Amino acid sequence: MNAVDQSLPLPHTFDFAGRPVRYGVMGAGPAMVLVHGTPFSSQVWRRIAPLLASNYCVYYFDLLGYGQSEMVEGEDVSLGVQNHLLAALIEHWGLDKPHVVAHDFGGATALRCRILNQLAYTTLTLIDPVAIAPWGSPFVQHVRQHQQAFSGLPGYIHEAILAAYIQGSVCHPMAEHDLQHYTKPWLGEGRQGAFYRQIAQMDQRYTDEVQGAYASLDCPVLLLWGEQDQWIPIERGEALARQIANCQMVRVPGAGHLVQEDAPEAIIGELLKFLHRQCAAQQDGT
Repeated sequence: MNAVDQSLPLPHTFDFAGRPVRYGVMGAGPAMVLVHGTPFSSQVWRRIAPLLASNYCVYYFDLLGYGQSEMVEGEDVSLGVQNHLLAALIEHWGLDKPHVVAHDFGGATALRCRILNQLAYTTLTLIDPVAIAPWGSPFVQHVRQHQQAFSGLPGYIHEAILAAYIQGSVCHPMAEHDLQHYTKPWLGEGRQGAFYRQIAQMDQRYTDEVQGAYASLDCPVLLLWGEQDQWIPIERGEALARQIANCQMVRVPGAGHLVQEDAPEAIIGELLKFLHRQCAAQQDGT
């Protein structure tokens, strides 16, 4: 396994209203914040962050209730709190207008943080984001109705459901060592319940709350979408692109919802091209 396949270290802890959140920082240069989605963790960036760190100071973290961040019975891990966490972290890091790259629920978190918390970004890159209605798979809807039943499943059944669910996010099946990056945080005492808790708290009202303001986004936006996304069809991405004034959409062939696994090189290539164009445009305007 090469260096960019290894787990990202999260050596730091941020206290968010008494709730520990794990994060890491690497590289030097303009600030870039990476925001993962559900049911993943900051490990989605393990092949991407080390390469971006050649030119940027890259910040990454585990959302509340995800990955290495604390998982507590009854805690709020919904989209209604994650944008406040992102705003608090950006303040804690002392960042002014960072570049933000966000996937899935991380996309909703970044959008809510920009619109509701009024945090300014230099650029915003969205990868298959949860952003416009309707969303929520049949599995998500079923779990929301029967959370306690799923939380009480025998561990081996939960593990099988979890693996099948996460494999559905990619176009090309993940190898076992890759899959474990995403299954391990949800296995063991207290963690099975945490997996179904975050699903039960998914609520479309959190994107309905901000969807009407997407046209007012005042930073350049790059929208990447896996053409074979089975969780959020690419047609939803095309609809989102039409709602954002300064948006460039790129379709990623051979990729599902978790583009970071199917085509990490596409994310790196398109993101660096996008940032280079924005830098050149700023220089031309000065």
